[in-house]
Amino acid sequence: FEERMQKLRTFCDSIPEEYRQPEKQGDKSTKGASSDASASAAQSDAAAAGTAAGIAADPKDTFEGPPITAFDIRVGRIVNVWEHEEADKLYCEEIDVGEEEPRKIASGLRPYLKKEDMEGKLVLVLCNLKARKMLGFPSHGMVLCASNADHSEVRLVNPPVDAKIGERVTIPDFVFEGEEAEPFGENKLGKKKVLDKLAPYLVTNKYGVPEFLGRPFMTSGGVCTSPIPDGTVS
Repeated sequence: FEERMQKLRTFCDSIPEEYRQPEKQGDKSTKGASSDASASAAQSDAAAAGTAAGIAADPKDTFEGPPITAFDIRVGRIVNVWEHEEADKLYCEEIDVGEEEPRKIASGLRPYLKKEDMEGKLVLVLCNLKARKMLGFPSHGMVLCASNADHSEVRLVNPPVDAKIGERVTIPDFVFEGEEAEPFGENKLGKKKVLDKLAPYLVTNKYGVPEFLGRPFMTSGGVCTSPIPDGTVS
């Protein structure tokens, strides 16, 4: 018996100190709470990091193209529209943009729109393009339209009904007042190829709202719209 007890004592002495006494229930609870708190803190940090990573950078911060204020986009109303006699794809329009006489503009919209879709409608007009002859018709400006990816659908961009004829379209977060915000002259706009450089950034969002760098085209009557989602504006 003594020999067995001696072996048991020898075995007990070989057990490390931290394992010799049973852990108290309170200690377990404390350690468990501490572990849970650490895990919760780690999860919170991970969630915060994920949120920060998920926030998209503002494209305005990195944009290096010409100023959007170079464009003179105005609200107009089509007062007359007819088919060009020598071009299957062209309409000829007279558009009131608040000037003494209506603007004459030719648009390649015959494959997409009927005359009744256009006459009397409010539209957006890029006014500071140089006048040019289009098969003999003097066209001075461009009616802005939205189109889908394959250009199979083209529709007018619509100002709100309360927009004022001749008012300039603005973009939030860009200054449209003062000398520096004056539109480029027609020659400067063409020489610097502003339309070509800004065109990739003129789009419609998933609701059909025309945008520049994620900001909507605005008038005094509110936001402009179109029936084409995720499209381009030109």
